[in-house]
Amino acid sequence: MLLFSIALVAGLILLVLSSDKFIEHSALVAKKLNVNPMVIGITLVAFGTSAPEMVVSAIAALDNAPEIAIGNVLGSNIANIALVLGITLLFSAIPIAQGLSTKEVPLVLTITLLTGFLLFDQTLEAWDGIILIAAFLIVLILLLRGSKDLEDELDELSEHEDTSIGKSLIIALIGLAVLIGSSKLLVWGAIGIATALGVSELVIGLTIVAIGTSLPELAASVSSVRKGHHDIAIGNVLGSNIFNLATVLPLPALLAPGVIDSSVTHRDFPWVLGLTLALALAIYIFKKTKKNAIPRWVGLPLIACYGVYLFILSTNGSM
Repeated sequence: MLLFSIALVAGLILLVLSSDKFIEHSALVAKKLNVNPMVIGITLVAFGTSAPEMVVSAIAALDNAPEIAIGNVLGSNIANIALVLGITLLFSAIPIAQGLSTKEVPLVLTITLLTGFLLFDQTLEAWDGIILIAAFLIVLILLLRGSKDLEDELDELSEHEDTSIGKSLIIALIGLAVLIGSSKLLVWGAIGIATALGVSELVIGLTIVAIGTSLPELAASVSSVRKGHHDIAIGNVLGSNIFNLATVLPLPALLAPGVIDSSVTHRDFPWVLGLTLALALAIYIFKKTKKNAIPRWVGLPLIACYGVYLFILSTNGSM
């Protein structure tokens, strides 16, 4: 049990550190090789926001633990809104950026409803994964059009122009190796803990693994508001949730298709949908106020909602 716990914690720490370095230096290599900015954008916006969830879910599916992969996706989306955004709001009110309610919010609602429709029959098949990937390509094109966040990310890359292409390539490859290895370690520890405690792999994915893979979003959101980039914080949460559903969930669908736990459709997905609708409603309501910002006090009920969700998980017989 102790060994599994050490493996899980070490895996989480290495996962967060390696994903950041891998994305940063992969994009830098692409820029130095004069790769089309759109391709760099795909790297930064798509894989960059969901790299930990993506690799962990792939490893879990390949290790015949698809419930950890599914739990990771849904649990991360719940944690992103209720925990990440909730904690971020404790630091500062978040202004609602122009276009947020007309682009990101409709897209995240559409992808969430599509996911619910595909999960309704309590199976996750290869065709479900293909449909989500097709939706991802459409969403990606819409998100990358005139993306200010993308411009900000590319500007940040210019700060590392003095790093040689060889050095960046080596760092990127090491980052990728550590990313894969740490994900394998994390999944092994998670399965071991689930087995030792008699806890379902789905719940482990929804809680420990999901919180761990949401740490990059938490760090990025808190850092952005502390630096004054408030609009990036909420865009980071919405973008991450879109890509989790459209790029990470297809992995267990393609690698380990089959029947899913009924708790996913009866308990977990309703929380994903409910929190997404609540966030969308908050954006529309507070956008019309004088300050045009989500106030700090909203963070408290969001964090409380996450506490309620964890309480439900601990008392409904799944843990």
